[in-house]
Amino acid sequence: MGLLLPDTAKEKPQRGKVVAVGKGGKDEPMELKVGDQVLYGKYAGTELTVEGKDYLMMRQSDVLAVI
Repeated sequence: MGLLLPDTAKEKPQRGKVVAVGKGGKDEPMELKVGDQVLYGKYAGTELTVEGKDYLMMRQSDVLAVI
């Protein structure tokens, strides 16, 4: 059995560019690199402002795809 969602309930992925990465963890090595174009969920991550620029900080697992 599946789950059917109306179009109004579907989350549209957002697009962004990776500007910095951490070193990852022992259970999840870092696979993303600076410059990667990624898709992520609309509500993923935490918004922050550094020196007047807006950024979104998120876990690698929040990234849906590298494009």
